[in-house]
Amino acid sequence: MIAAIYARKSTEQNGIADEEKSVTRQIDHAKAYAAKKGWTVADIYSDDGISGAEFVKRPGFLRLMNALKPRPTFQVLIMSEESRLGREQIETAYALKQILMAGVEIWCYLDDKQITLSGPHDKILLAVTSAIADMEREKARQRTADAMLRKARAGHVTGGRVFGYDNRDVYFTEVAAEGRRTRLHVERVVNSQEAAIVRRIFEMCSEGLGYKKIADALNREGVLAPQPRGTGRLRAWAASTIREILHRPLYRGEIVWNQRRKRDQWGQKRYQKRQDHEIVRLPLRDDLRVVPDSLWHAVHERLDNAKAIYLRSTDGQLWGRPANGLESKYMLTGLLRCGACGGTMTVTSSDWKSRRKFAYACSHNRFRGSSVCANNLWAPMAATDSAVLESLKQEILHPAVVERALRQAFARLQSDDGGVENRRAKLLAERQRLQVELGRLTAAIVAGEAPAQIVDAIRERERRQRDVDTELTSLESLARVDARDLASLPAELSERLSEWKGLLTRHPAQARQIARKLVEGRLTLTPLQDGMGRFYEVKGQGTLGRVLAGTFLAKAMVTPAGFEPAISTLKGLRPRPG
Repeated sequence: MIAAIYARKSTEQNGIADEEKSVTRQIDHAKAYAAKKGWTVADIYSDDGISGAEFVKRPGFLRLMNALKPRPTFQVLIMSEESRLGREQIETAYALKQILMAGVEIWCYLDDKQITLSGPHDKILLAVTSAIADMEREKARQRTADAMLRKARAGHVTGGRVFGYDNRDVYFTEVAAEGRRTRLHVERVVNSQEAAIVRRIFEMCSEGLGYKKIADALNREGVLAPQPRGTGRLRAWAASTIREILHRPLYRGEIVWNQRRKRDQWGQKRYQKRQDHEIVRLPLRDDLRVVPDSLWHAVHERLDNAKAIYLRSTDGQLWGRPANGLESKYMLTGLLRCGACGGTMTVTSSDWKSRRKFAYACSHNRFRGSSVCANNLWAPMAATDSAVLESLKQEILHPAVVERALRQAFARLQSDDGGVENRRAKLLAERQRLQVELGRLTAAIVAGEAPAQIVDAIRERERRQRDVDTELTSLESLARVDARDLASLPAELSERLSEWKGLLTRHPAQARQIARKLVEGRLTLTPLQDGMGRFYEVKGQGTLGRVLAGTFLAKAMVTPAGFEPAISTLKGLRPRPG
């Protein structure tokens, strides 16, 4: 039988080697359990540092559930216990029901039991165990909140590092028997170099400069910016960073904690403002003061006056992005990147002859200034969307391209050169080598060595690892494809392609989702110039793999050469400068 593994750990384990992490141990134990049962592990899904109450923003879980449709590629799912799937009673029960209805058996290796819902007794037992897991999650939340409250009232650090300060560990004076010191807490101390930058930002704001102009000026001068939280992100000043600094009361020496609630009553991550009586405010501390009170009040008086003027001009309405979590209404947002700096392309607009014109523009140039990226060229939205859609229809969904891909797929499915086991052994060895290399590269980042180059190396190896995992899955399931599957493919595929072409033309929302499936990574917009002026050249890599997912790819195929046609260079996008 073909098996899949799911592992999850709620809290992040930073600074710990991959082989020592809880998720890694869960996967190793599940593999050993599968070997004991005589099952072959084809897919591994995991989430590290994500709460069991989160079901929307849990990538590994979502990939697992999506793998069930239209037909799962595995017959068994292995976990340590059912609480790994979730710690919210209603959502967990529904997820288990979906997995079982897909024909997949669920086994927990800790107590060597199978989860079933074949009768009232099984359903009652599942309800009880899910309720216990839900209560344990709530107790853990309460314990954590109580510990953080004690730290906050004592003035100790309850989060990460803040720009302008260093975090310093405070230890017991006594040394433990094994020679190690026990940490009491963490406290903040002012970093003089960064504190000077913070004061300068306040001074620039008091002189009348806005968020974006301050960020642009600091970027032009190469002033040290805060370290971004995400790996691979650009370290530069942005308007949002400036705003955060100007509104952080810690810089005037005031510690404020518990301003927002991180999760709702269902355990899902959804930030909400707390009531005033829940917020902890400590008296001002001179040892943490970076900005004098006179400068702080001058800046906030100016910001309040500017906000009041703005509200009067908009009849009291704060125009901005609605916090409703809805999908973007623009087709290519999230799919475009700037060829000059590698940053994302964002939507911008301007008034033109009494109507609004929309375009895609480099976010780094727009929000961080020309010193970060000099590309100020706007790509007209209508022309860009139309050119990309036409390229997708003609060069990826074209019958000749699909027919060539099908011929290669049939040839691969029907070939049997006796080298499957040799290929599988080579892929397993390569996967092990990639895991070792990824562990070393991750350790190098933790040590602070050349993060930009190392991040690129990690991404390259992760991409190759995904390809290896996909091909291993195809080798395991190749034997299950029979003549009936092959005979039904042309009709099934023709119907799907016809449907997709129609949606690309008629429905922008669906077109955005389809474009994500047809594009590998992002499309790159590179600004160029010729005798007629400036224009954009658009390049990208298309993929038929996701188009065919759910037909033979879900059962036996890894995308072979020829399934990934390059999207042709698109010229003629001649926008005006921003």
